[in-house]
Amino acid sequence: MSVPAERLTRWLGGFTERHGATEVSADATEVRLTGADGDRAWLAVPFPPLPAVASGEDPRDVLIAHALRDRTVGVILVRRGGHAIGVFAGTELVASKVDSAYVQGTTKAGGQSQHRYARRRANQARAAFADAADIANRILLPYASKLDAVICGGDRPAVEAVLADPRLRALGDLRCEPFLAVPDPRLRILQATPEQFRAVQVTLDP
Repeated sequence: MSVPAERLTRWLGGFTERHGATEVSADATEVRLTGADGDRAWLAVPFPPLPAVASGEDPRDVLIAHALRDRTVGVILVRRGGHAIGVFAGTELVASKVDSAYVQGTTKAGGQSQHRYARRRANQARAAFADAADIANRILLPYASKLDAVICGGDRPAVEAVLADPRLRALGDLRCEPFLAVPDPRLRILQATPEQFRAVQVTLDP
């Protein structure tokens, strides 16, 4: 499950209410909770590492402050049929470009027709990914020195094809999880991504 950054304080309080006095431990990538009843939760740190926890400081408070911190984040959403590229300052979309592309669907034809369709589809996909790389170069690279992270989503092979462009090599070290599952890279989908990439991923036991 995922907990939006703005709801993390309430969720952590609710865990203690449900499970009793809570033991807390943390490292750079995870905060661990163990309730008095033995139930446990693991909270993945967004944009790791978690800042150092000072003596006497509650790791939960450190995680909350870390999750809520405003960051400059680049977002690359790519599927065969389109792409959405943007830069967020906190939750505000400050630069973006969204475009669609025509990539032919699959066909049931056989023989030479199938091969022609496959070649045409592959060529259309390459052209669409090249366009997405051009836009990423234009939108993201001017912010490269300010970006705290780059979040990707859509279709993994499509994203990898875009980021294989040598001009975008500087973005490689900034890539960060989660990989966003998006059905169609449109503007409204791009605008909604901060709720996903700022959220804290939680694993519960049981």
